[in-house]
Amino acid sequence: MFSFSKKEEANPLEIDVFELKSRIDAGQDQMLLLDCRETKERQVAAIEPSLFIPMNEIPGRVGELEQYKEKNVVVYCHGGVRSLKVVRWLRQQGFENSQSLKQGIDGWSVQIDNQVPRY
Repeated sequence: MFSFSKKEEANPLEIDVFELKSRIDAGQDQMLLLDCRETKERQVAAIEPSLFIPMNEIPGRVGELEQYKEKNVVVYCHGGVRSLKVVRWLRQQGFENSQSLKQGIDGWSVQIDNQVPRY
């Protein structure tokens, strides 16, 4: 059986596309949407507004995220695998409110906004 800390239960590692849509619609100015995909992927599609920092550049550019340390940071990639890795790393750096978008931009395109191209 898996066990989760009380902190993780209160602030899960992942959120679904419907929760993200709800936060965006509510105008959460206390949230950062972080795109950790590669440049070629970003050129095809994006969820806006979002900050774009490719996954492999995040450790060297984490200073750019400092102002969001106490805010909600939702990280997305194509399917949710890379973003989950980024969130785990960010939490180790003290970004306790970071979460990964389950199913990534592909899930967003299918379930929320079909105007966002799939690839």
